Formats: sequence, C-alpha cells, structure tokens
Amino acid sequence: MSISSAELRRAFLEFFRERGHEVVPSSPLVPGNDPTLLFTNAGMVPFKDVFLGKEDRGYTRACSSQRCVRAGGKHNDLENVGYTARHHTFFEMLGNFSFGDYFKREAIQYAWEFLTQVVNLPPEKLWVTVYEEDDEAARIWLEEIGVSPERFSRIGAHDNFWSMGDTGPCGPCSEVFYDHGPEVPGGPPGTPEEDGDRFIEIWNLVFMQYNRAADGTMTDLPKPSIDTGMGLERLAAVLQGVHSNFEIDLFRNLIRAAAQATGAKDLDDSSLKVIADHIRACAFLITDGVFPANEGRGYVLRRIIRRAVRHGYKLGQEDAFFHKLVQPLVAEMGEAFPELVEQQKQVERLLKREEEQFHETLEQGLKLLESDLRHLRGSVIPGATVFKLYDTYGFPVDLTADIARERELGIDMEGFESHMEAQRERARAASQFRADHAGDAEVDANSRFTGYDHIRDTGVVAALFAGGRSVNRLESGQQGMVVLDTTPFYAESGGQVGDTGTLTGAGVRFRVDDTVRQGGAIGHLGVVEEGVIAAGDSLEATVDGDRRAAIRLNHTATHLLHAVLRERLGTHVHQKGSLVAPDRLRFDFSHPEPIDPAELRRIEQIVNARIRANEAADIRVLPYQQAISMGAMALFGEKYGDQVRVVRFGELTTELCGGTHVDRTGDIGLFRIVEETGVAAGVRRIEAITGARAVEWVEEQASEVRQVADMLKASPENIRVRLEQVLDRQRQAEKELERLKQKVASQAGGDLADSAVDVDGIRVVASTLDGGDAKSLRDTVDQLKNKLGSAAVVLAAVDGGKVRLVAGVTSDLTDRVKAGELVNAVARQVGGKGGGRPDMAQAGGSEPDGLPAAMKSVPDWVRQQLQ
Repeated sequence: MSISSAELRRAFLEFFRERGHEVVPSSPLVPGNDPTLLFTNAGMVPFKDVFLGKEDRGYTRACSSQRCVRAGGKHNDLENVGYTARHHTFFEMLGNFSFGDYFKREAIQYAWEFLTQVVNLPPEKLWVTVYEEDDEAARIWLEEIGVSPERFSRIGAHDNFWSMGDTGPCGPCSEVFYDHGPEVPGGPPGTPEEDGDRFIEIWNLVFMQYNRAADGTMTDLPKPSIDTGMGLERLAAVLQGVHSNFEIDLFRNLIRAAAQATGAKDLDDSSLKVIADHIRACAFLITDGVFPANEGRGYVLRRIIRRAVRHGYKLGQEDAFFHKLVQPLVAEMGEAFPELVEQQKQVERLLKREEEQFHETLEQGLKLLESDLRHLRGSVIPGATVFKLYDTYGFPVDLTADIARERELGIDMEGFESHMEAQRERARAASQFRADHAGDAEVDANSRFTGYDHIRDTGVVAALFAGGRSVNRLESGQQGMVVLDTTPFYAESGGQVGDTGTLTGAGVRFRVDDTVRQGGAIGHLGVVEEGVIAAGDSLEATVDGDRRAAIRLNHTATHLLHAVLRERLGTHVHQKGSLVAPDRLRFDFSHPEPIDPAELRRIEQIVNARIRANEAADIRVLPYQQAISMGAMALFGEKYGDQVRVVRFGELTTELCGGTHVDRTGDIGLFRIVEETGVAAGVRRIEAITGARAVEWVEEQASEVRQVADMLKASPENIRVRLEQVLDRQRQAEKELERLKQKVASQAGGDLADSAVDVDGIRVVASTLDGGDAKSLRDTVDQLKNKLGSAAVVLAAVDGGKVRLVAGVTSDLTDRVKAGELVNAVARQVGGKGGGRPDMAQAGGSEPDGLPAAMKSVPDWVRQQLQ
C-alpha cells in the first residue's frame, strides 16, 4: 500500500477515533507542563500530568499526531541530520494512549490491526520484540496474535523498559520493526548486527505498569496505562517503498522547493535534506512562540537556522532563501496544522531577518576557517579556531563540527572548552571583582579628575571598600576599592577603558588594576601590595603612562575614523559601540553592507593623511547648545549636562567627548585597519591599531612578504607576478595530471581486460591498481565494463594503510550479481563495508593485509551467485 503522509496521518487518527479515542490536536513544541524539557520530544509529553493522576481531561482514551523537536538538551539529533536516513530535528509522533482504560491486550491488537489490515503491511515483514521478563506480552503476541516465533525476540531493559524518570511510572515496552529484506545490511533487533538498516523500528508500545520508588522497588500501578509512539515519517517511508525518510512525498516536495530556492541541481545533495528538515523545525518553533536568541530555546532555533543558511551557502546561494520555503511547507502541512497557516507571515519575516543578519558574518567566518585550514597540521581543527568562530562570528560549535565532518576532520573540543572557560573566568573575575570590591556601594564622596593635564597627582582617601562594603582600612594583601578626592586616573567611560597604575604613600603601595566611576566618585580597584591604607591618608596617584599614551592614540584615531566614515560612506553612519584600549580600537557603526576592500584602504589612507596634517587639539568646555550649534557630534552615547567637553582637531573632527586625547594628530604616527566585519543587521565593525603597535604590524607583514618572496625565489616587488606564474603552472599541472590519469585508466582497462577470467560465460576481473584514487578506479571499472560485455569487476587500491574498493557489474547481470553485495563481500575481508547501486558500488577497509586473499575470492563468489 502506498499512501501520502497526509493520508497516513488521517488514517491513523480515524482508526483510533472509531475505537473510542479522543482525537487531541498537537500541543505546542514548548511543553506547558514540564519545565525540565526544552521541547516536546515525544507524543506522551502533553499527557504527562494525566498519567501522573494530576489532571483529569474527561476521557480515558486519546490519540494524536504530535509535533516533536529533538535538537537540544538530552535529546539532540541535530548533528546527525543530513547524514542518516532517519534523523530529524522535527518529526511527527503518531500515538494512542490509555489512561487506566485498556492495557496490553488491546494495545497489541490495535497495533497489529492497523499495521496489517489498515495499511496492509505483510505480517511476514514485521518483527516483534518484548521486554525479556514480560511473559504476558509475549503470550499475547505469540498465542493470540499469532506472530511467528521466528520473527520474535526478547530484549533487555536497556531497549525495552521505559521510565518517566529515576522514580515514578515505568514499565516494559514492545516494539514492532519492519524488515526491509536480506539485501539490506543488518540483523534482527537484539543481535550484534542490529545497527544495520534492514530492521527499522516503526512502533513502540509502552505498558505503564509499575511505580518505582527511590530505593528502586517497584509496585503495581492502580491504573495501568498505555503510551505508544510511531514515527509518521518512518512509516510513510515503509508504505511508499523507500528506504530514506527524505524520499517520502512530504520531503520530496520540500527538497524540490529547496533546490529551486538555492539553485541546486542535484536533488540527492545532502544539503537539500538538511534545509528541508530544518525549515520544518524552524517554522513550527516560531509558530509556537520561540524566537531567535542567544540562550535557551531561542538559541537552539538560531543554531538550526544558521545550519540551514550555511548549507544554502554551500550550495552557492549567498542571498536570503530560507524564508521562501515557508510557503511550500504550509502547502504540505497547513491542513493538519492550521496554526502554521495563521503564523505564516510572522514566520517568514523572522526567518528572513535572522538569515540576513547571519549572512553578514557567515562569509567572514568561513574565510577565517578556510585560512586556518590552509595552515592546519593534522586532522583536527584547533579549539582556538572553533572558539573564535563561536565568539566572533556566532558559529555554533555543531555548525563548525558539521563543516569539519564534511572535510573528514575532527574538532578540538577540549581546547574549545578551555577557551570558553577562560572567557567565563575573565567575565566572572571582572564581574566578581567589581561586585566584591565596588558592588552597588553608594559612595558618599566626590572625586576631582585631573588626568587631562597630569598622570601623577596627590589625593586624600575619601572612602574605602572591600567586599562591597565600606571599611575604615585595607590591610596588606587585601583587595578593595580606594576613592580619592583628587585623582589623575580615568574611570572607564564612553568606550575608553579605565586606567591602571599605583597609589603610594609612606610604607604603602596599592596596585590599581582598573578604575571605575561610582556616582560622583572615582574608584581605584586593586590590591594592597604593601602597608595599610586608612581613610584620610594622603596618597600619590601615578597612572601607567605608557598605557595611557597608547589609549590616547587610539581614542583620537577613533574620532578621525568616525569622521572619515561619515565623509566616505554617508551621514547615515553613526557610532553603535566602541572600545578604546591600549592595544587596539574597535568601532561599531551603522552601515547596511560590507565595505569594499578598495574603499576600506581609501578610508585608511585618508585617516593617515589627517594624522600627517598634525592638527592641534582644541579642547573646550562649552554650553551644550553652543557646542551642538558649532557642529559637535555626540559620541559613544554619553549622557551630557548643561556644560560639555568639546574635542576638536582643526576641521577634521569635532566631538563631545570626556576621554583623553593626543595633543596633535601627528602623535598617532600610523593608523592601520586590521579587520572589517558585520556584527548585526545593519551594523559593521572596524578594528584598528595605531602607533608603535601599527608599526610592529607593518613590519610583521613585510617580514611575511619577504619570506614568501624567498620561497618563490622572487623579489618582494615581483611577488605577485611570480605567484601568478606558479599558480598558472599548478593549474596546467593539474590538468595534465587529470589527462594522464584518464590515459592510465584507459591503458589499465586494456591491460586488465586481458587478465579477465571466464566464470560460466561471464568475464570477471579482480585486481589492485597502484596509486589509484576513487575517480580513476571508477573510470577504469567503466572502461572494463564497456570492453568486456557481460562482466563483474572489482578494483582496489591501498593508500596510507586504507583500502579503497570499487565494484561494477554490467546491466545485463544485475538481476543475479549486484555490485553492492560484491563490494561488501570483498570489504568484509579487509575490515570494512560499503554499498551503492546494483551496477556500481564502492567500499573501504582498514586491513590491507587481507586484500590479496579477498581479491582472489571474487571469481568463486560470482560463481556462487550464478548457481
């Protein structure tokens, strides 16, 4: 019987409706009665309180087609989607439930009747399992239903005993499997070969029979219940005669829509399967109120969206496409789930926005990854790269793992976790340091800042804090916050980091690690390295001068950069965030698209020209309105009073700013842009360096160029021409290599044809080719098939201790000799397995020592198939 997915859903629900079951609509993917679950991941989740006796719904029998997601938390299939035939992030669970009404006999009878009489599966294609100690269920299946003992097995608790948790309702299971036939690898459930694809579980019947106490003892439940689950997609695949869930009608239509949206030509491309799966999960999650975010359910949704977008990018689609698949999804599933129809526009809008935001950073992240991979030593992507992709570009770790798997690489999860923990520790330390030593303390003091003109001054201790509390003194070795009535230390503000340095007095030394503002007071955070500090002490405050000087360079350069960006890109450019540190500057600004590299270089050139103009700083304090009227721009989102500080450098830039700056622009020396990236929709980021650090960077780049020039045996001036010559030769060499491989394959085909042996009228070749890759083996197999007429061919090659096998059978023989079975017969003897079409298949192995005997066995194997 072949029916559509929609017809199967209707048939199941109608079958149980006719048998007294309440047809219950699917609950949302966000569980309403279980805060321990991230998503609804099974059909019984909405009925959990009914099973526990906490809720009475007025019926004792129910059935549903429950939408489920397994893409986060304990139940997470995300990483497998696209690589297997049956893993999904989103799936439908068909289920029937009894709340203290019928039990094992009726549940088993209903299952068998539906499978064998409604959807007409042949009984001889079904295999049944029960829990090894469940004699009652075994008797019903064997004696009342009449299942053959040869298609029946008892399984241990690991697979066939279900529990809701460590305590509470639990009970044995009975599973029904569909047998795809002996031509598919795999053995019956409960055997060592059960992981193959021959036997596929389609229905699980849970007999909720016991209550488990904390000490492990189990007592009979007063009202035994039934919970069953059958994957709609799995059963549809069986009924539609396909082996993969992605070949059923529902997915075929979504895959075609995904191909049209991405421009993909190969409908078997695994990326299309990923996209078709993910649109279901994303659309239904948004329908059920989950929106993209950086934590919790929203983060899982964001991960799924980004994985789909990356696969679209992999197919060559660099424009927003994912949201276009909502309409085809509504056409497939809207009738069964009207809420999807109602939310269609909202779903499309959110997906498009999220996709466009990620597109801005996807390309940059992939470029970083490709760059790191070019220098990769070994087969594992370093944790530092995985962390940077996650931290800077928003690549979820499983997305990087996905890319790694495609390249047959691993990822250094231990290294990634180390970087993550270091980041958490820095955040905790900074947060805890401030919380412990400054906290939300209300400081009843004011500080006079003298740091615009000095980096050393004397102040009196106005207040002391330790552990967030006011104290009278700080002892040697104690951490805390010191507030002075006068200080040259700049407190973190407007993107500029706080100063560091020392506070010293008679027998006293306090190391300042950071400076913060607490109301009208300036707090020096750090540790007493020597002596005791008490309120009223006079201390000399000395700022780290070199660090302050580097910060000043970067702060003034930030003003110049802002002005040039507005001049070159337009007045829509506004500051959206910044960091002014001693080693670099970071400037976030509004702009809808990446800056062209040539334009970026031009911006850098203009900033450097303005540095060379050596304009003097003109800094005044003016009434706010007067400052605005003279063209001053508010920078870094500071709050301004009636009097404001205006920082001006000739006609170059005029800003409202409380930070520290150079005396003349020429003090900056050199400005270099290191990176330009996107950080959010419509927001770009430039990172740059100045002064001595910029000079060091230029010298490092020049050194790299000289080293590359030496490798190419060229001068730095001619490096590009020389590199183009090398690349051109490489391309020519690759073409010539491909031509020679084809020639060798042709010659090998001719030579090997002469070595063919006759097996009952069939020409059989089994041989090993030195240095053969997969393509050359396939080409040679094709040539031999064309030369020999009726033939079976197996070719092998050994590379790095690994065996590569390709088998081919001419079309007139595939009804008797199948290439997939042939290649597997050889592969098993060299520690491997494989598969493919009846006329062409390939495999691999890890035991090359067994290859000679394996190849020698081919004629006899073919002879056995012909008998």
